This record gives sequence, C-alpha cells and structure tokens, in this order.
Amino acid sequence: MLDINFIRENPDVVRESQRKRGESVELVDEVLALDTLRRESLKKFEDARAQQKSMGKKVAAAPKEKKAEVLAEVKAFSDEVEKLKADSDKAYEDYHAAAWKLSNIVEPEAPEGGEDDYIVVQKTGTIRDFKAEGFEPKDHLELGELVDGIDVQRGAKVGGSRFYFLKNDVARMEIAMLTMAFDLAREHGFQNVITPTLVRPEVMGGTGFLNAHADEIYRLREPDDQYLVGTSEVALAGMHENEILNLADGPIKYCGWSSCYRREAGAAGKDTHGIIRVHQFNKVEMFVYCKPEEARDMHQQLLHMEWDMLNKMEVPFRTIDTAAGDLGASAARKFDNEAWVPTQGRYRELTSTSNCAEYQARRLNIRYRTEDGGTASCATLNGTLATTRWLVAILENHQQADGSIVIPEAMRPYMGGQEVIKPSTRKLTA
Repeated sequence: MLDINFIRENPDVVRESQRKRGESVELVDEVLALDTLRRESLKKFEDARAQQKSMGKKVAAAPKEKKAEVLAEVKAFSDEVEKLKADSDKAYEDYHAAAWKLSNIVEPEAPEGGEDDYIVVQKTGTIRDFKAEGFEPKDHLELGELVDGIDVQRGAKVGGSRFYFLKNDVARMEIAMLTMAFDLAREHGFQNVITPTLVRPEVMGGTGFLNAHADEIYRLREPDDQYLVGTSEVALAGMHENEILNLADGPIKYCGWSSCYRREAGAAGKDTHGIIRVHQFNKVEMFVYCKPEEARDMHQQLLHMEWDMLNKMEVPFRTIDTAAGDLGASAARKFDNEAWVPTQGRYRELTSTSNCAEYQARRLNIRYRTEDGGTASCATLNGTLATTRWLVAILENHQQADGSIVIPEAMRPYMGGQEVIKPSTRKLTA
C-alpha cells in the first residue's frame, strides 16, 4: 500500500509508475477523489458527534414542559449522527479498496515494458558444447528416471498432473542444496526459520499476492479460511504484522524453509514435462526488514548471495533486470537469475530477488522505532536462495554420456562425499 501523503504530493510520480506497469493511470485520480470524500465525510461525522455530546446539557436544562420536545430533537439528531457515521465508514471502505489496488511505485531504473523487455545485467559460466563432447544431452526427466530419482507418473497417479516423487540420490541432492542455502544464509547473519505453509487471508492479501494472479493460489474454505503459501515470504512478512520493530542494531534478516504450493492456473499447457512447473515444491527464501534508506543496498546483497549459491551449483546463468510490466504488485524492482537448460537451448528462471520498499509493511502495519521516538514504515525485501526447480539445471548441466550425473563439488560434503549419481539397474515392478 502506498503512503497517501506521497500520492497527494506526487500524483504524477504514481501515475507514471502505473503507466510503466501497464496498469490503470486513472486509478490514481480515483484514489485521490475517494481520499477527499473520506476526509470530508469523517469531518462531518466528527463535527456532528461533538455537537451531539454538547446536547446532553440542553436536555438537562430544559423545563419540564419542554423536556419531551428536546428529547425528540436529540433523538432526531442522534439518528443523523448515525447516518453520518455510516457515510464516513462507507467512504473509508471505498477509499481503502481503491488504494489497495495501486501497485508499488516502480524504481526509476527498472526497464519499461512487459515480459520480454528485460535488460540482461550479466552472464556467468560457460555453456557446455555437448556436440563437441560427442553425445546428445538428455533432459532432466529422462536423467531423473535413469537414476531412479524422479517419478512423475506415480506422482500423477497419487496427486494428479504436475505432481511427482523425488527419490534416492535426487531427493538427497535437493535436501543438500536446501541445507547449503540455509547454511549460507546463516553465515550472512540470517535467522533460520521453518515457516507455516497455511496463512490467514489478511496475511496473504497484505503481502500483495491477492491480485490478478490470485487464481494461482490454493485456498482452503469451509470450515477453514486459509491459503497455502507459494513462498515463505508470505509467512515471514506476516510474522511481524501490527508490530513495531527495533532496527537500531541493523536489519532483521530471516531465511525461511518451507514447502510451497501453486495452482499454476495461468500456465495451462506450459512446461507440463518434468518438474519445471509443478504444484508443490520446496524452497529456501530470504526475507529482510530494514529502514527504507537501506533497501537498495540490501537488494544488492541478496542478489550477490543468490549468485554465490548458483556459482556453487556450477551452472551457467544470467541475471536480468525485470521490466516494470512484469513486476508483481509488491515489487518496486526485481532481478531474476536464469540458468541455462541445455535441452531447451535457453535460459530459464531459477531465482529472483525483489525490493518491496514500504509497500508490504504499510499493508500489514509493520513499523520501526525511529531515533526521535516516533515510528515509520519499514522496507521489506525477499530473495530465493534455492528451490526444487534448480534440480532441472543441475541434472542437465552435470550429466555424462552414460546418463550419470556429476555432483557439484560444493554439494558433496552434504551428500557424504558422494561425487556421482549413477544410473539405476533396479526394476520396481515384475
């Protein structure tokens, strides 16, 4: 949610941000008009309420023969006060509903345009020439089946499409990767957290996820009303809802580990092969509360930590500066890291990091104590440090001609020193 004072004083900045996002510019004027109506309605109610309180003396001072008349007058005025209160409440609700539709203000440096208008920030690593090595690379699913590590057929039998089993050394590889991420975060001063995967609607809405993509979120209704998270960012943001934080000693940094769930409702027919787009996955997510003036530097720190993890995986990757029209509602700026997938001949997103400025904190009423003893909204940031999808790039980029997979060197201590995942010869069915 945006600061209404900022909107009043800088409407053109907000309009330009909405335009860059490809969202409604007219919404800014609607919010301002509803804000004016809200303030006027509130003043009318408060003035009438003050007058109503003074009318008690009028009743007490009225002569006996006028008492009934004065009481009737007071009753009529009381009814008018109730109507003014209802008008004020309605004006606030209309204003609040419109204000929540405004997306975060895009940072000036973010590229303009849509999904394909990103800017490549850097490329890291060397893309393997499998032709020169003398063999055609297998895709991650074929490799996973060869080593008896991925089973999508039985996953679909149990859970439906886009579900899967991870088994044996591939399952161990995922746990190793996530544990590495947890350890890296701890080295950088993050608190490790296992987070809830079910949250209240107020928390899901407060983080900005109940927008145009709300149909991609799993919701449990009667007898419960909760959402399944698609990232531990949601729970970590809601963790300090309605609190005043102490940031005098620096940012508060969390690293959450959770299972995550996405309906992928907007991805029908896309990436149905393998485990790129699935309904359930595991993820380690960084989340930071800091002072607004620290947010940009913190964003770079999160990005460099993601680079560190990807380098440990020894996969070629690139970093893109996401265009304004492809940002989520909460993000003011977002960088994506995309790994090279050999069998697709292109880069695919593995991780991202977003600076959400004060947007989420305002919606969730999270503030920090300022030096003068007052309070102000803090900034929040998030970034993925490892997730199940990374296995796609790891398996394909580390495969050998015989179908075996070389385990990245940094991961080997987390897998008991094992260096290679070998094809399986065992048959499960007779």
